Amino acid sequence: MTDLARIAAALERMNPAPAPAPDFDAASAFVWHPDPDRLVPVEHVNRLDVSLLVGIDRARDTLLVNTVQFAEGLPANNALLWGARGMGKSSLVKAVHGKVNADYPNLKVVEVQREDLPSIGRCLNLLRGRPERFIMYCDDLSFGNDDAHYKSLKAVLDGGIEGRPDNVVLYATSNRRHLMPRDMIENEQATAISAGEAVEEKVSLSDHISQRASVIRGYCDAHGVPIDDETLRAEAIEWQMTRGSRSGRVAWQYFTDLAGRKGVKLS
Repeated sequence: MTDLARIAAALERMNPAPAPAPDFDAASAFVWHPDPDRLVPVEHVNRLDVSLLVGIDRARDTLLVNTVQFAEGLPANNALLWGARGMGKSSLVKAVHGKVNADYPNLKVVEVQREDLPSIGRCLNLLRGRPERFIMYCDDLSFGNDDAHYKSLKAVLDGGIEGRPDNVVLYATSNRRHLMPRDMIENEQATAISAGEAVEEKVSLSDHISQRASVIRGYCDAHGVPIDDETLRAEAIEWQMTRGSRSGRVAWQYFTDLAGRKGVKLS
């Protein structure tokens, strides 16, 4: 082999050609493998029937409703299931997918390992624009000190110019509610463009609720989502209290769930 041929071969290994999309009719579940990029079908998924999962009724019902909305092409949220080991988090994700997939065979699940998150953008490129709906699933997700993998995930959730495809939702499980150690969160705040921007303004709870309700009302009016002001305010308060945050992102997550429950597709 000539020097030129060896250089060409090395460059091809460093930047391989995009992988072709697999036959998504071949299975309901796939595993993402990078280098070379490929989606490997899983013939038999290791899961339980959702009826066998007891003691987690609220989490089960919430995830089931969200998944059905997503399968129907309605607005749906990403989901993080957190709790101690052995609580059935990963079993719940797989069981819910199995139940919903029985009625919506176009709903697929794609498992991505935490260490493969830097390649998640290439995986999304294979899914973007497909007629199928995809649950991108990452089990046992957490980030330690000096772990930059979270930036790859953050880019998917926050979105760049392209953003997350409309036909993809992310479900993750973790043993921790906060995926990053406290010192990492504090460091992210300290290195912001302006440290003051990373600190929530000390506005009263009632002011926050009024502001968020007004924002959500604007979303509802713009997209034709029917709900009266009293119900909206009550539901928004419960949503933000159970999520422990009053941010604009949480307000949008509530609106997404509301639109899905009302059967309104967002343009």
